[in-house]
Amino acid sequence: MKDNAVDTVASVPVAVVGAGPAGLMLAHLLGRAGVEAIVVDTRSRREIESTQRAGILEAGTGRDLVETGVGDRILREGHEHEGIELRFGGRPHRIHFKELVGASTWLYPQTEVFIDLADARARDGGTVHFGIRDTEVLDVTTRAPRVRFSAPDGARHEIRARYVVGADGSRSMCRELVPQERRVRYGKDYSYAWFGILAEAPASAPELVYAHSEHGFALISRRTDAVQRMYFQCDPHESPGDWPDDRIWETLQARVAGEDGFRLHEGPVLEKTVLRFRSFVQEPMRWGSMALAGDAAHTVPPTGARGLNLALHDVKVLADVLLRALSGGGDAALDEYQPRALQRVWRAQNFSSWMTRLLHTAPGATPFDRRRQLGELDNVVGTRAGRAYLAEQYTGWPSGSPA
Repeated sequence: MKDNAVDTVASVPVAVVGAGPAGLMLAHLLGRAGVEAIVVDTRSRREIESTQRAGILEAGTGRDLVETGVGDRILREGHEHEGIELRFGGRPHRIHFKELVGASTWLYPQTEVFIDLADARARDGGTVHFGIRDTEVLDVTTRAPRVRFSAPDGARHEIRARYVVGADGSRSMCRELVPQERRVRYGKDYSYAWFGILAEAPASAPELVYAHSEHGFALISRRTDAVQRMYFQCDPHESPGDWPDDRIWETLQARVAGEDGFRLHEGPVLEKTVLRFRSFVQEPMRWGSMALAGDAAHTVPPTGARGLNLALHDVKVLADVLLRALSGGGDAALDEYQPRALQRVWRAQNFSSWMTRLLHTAPGATPFDRRRQLGELDNVVGTRAGRAYLAEQYTGWPSGSPA
């Protein structure tokens, strides 16, 4: 039982649990409208900055960051990608986003998005508490929810708010506050994972390469001009320690090899990880005075590059409804959040699942399964409609669309 005594009490309209990009972006959007929000996170700022994540921003996500004053570095240091390459059957096939749908994406790591947002909160005088512990979220079914936590120095603090937002990631404590009998969880586990590396080497390709081969899936991306990010399909139970550098490069080279002689630039492997993933959605995304956003409410396989973009879309919608709720619209305004967010969530779930099934070889796949998969890939790249579908889904749907 935690001590109920607190050392300080702060009252604000919104308290946000989770200081990743979603939580910080929500506080940033509210702050621009003159609404104060306090953000808390159990992780230190350094810990969040050092956690490597994906880095593809949809056209709309990049535009939102730039237009709200936190995207200057995207334009200076990010890489605009006008397409991707699908490799299968030993041949490259470019999906030209600009030509097909008039949009592009940005390669800009999630850690950099976090840094930009954290710096913006500090610049604008926003309150963010990193490295806290013993977090409690209380009274979410009332009009006066509270967040209690212990600071790194041991002091106990309480935030009194009108609304609480749980943006605390895929291991969310906030989503557990929705009673078991009132929540529904949808999910799918995958029988494979990604083996991810950071390697010190020049870029092997100007844009992302998604490769499907008889040896399995691989994704070739980059972190910076000198450090590359690459993945290949593996068993979820693989141990990074069992993979010396030469075995990693041999595996990756086999999966991207083709009749065009394409080869990866090799170099020292700086980091090795096994990334397990699943599809997950919890409904409802709102319970009483609490709303869930980002990975706290849903996760997607990384193949479709939707996770960060989906989280930032959640908080864009949430900021809109919270501002209307706080300016007199009440809970009726907040009722709009779930249907507006979920339609895009399920679209993204569909696309991410489709991309995952399209490019990976499931354990136990039969010769028929593998040939059918090549037929589907050929259908995608071999028709303008197929290429346009992939381009539209990958670059993202306009925020003003029904999705």
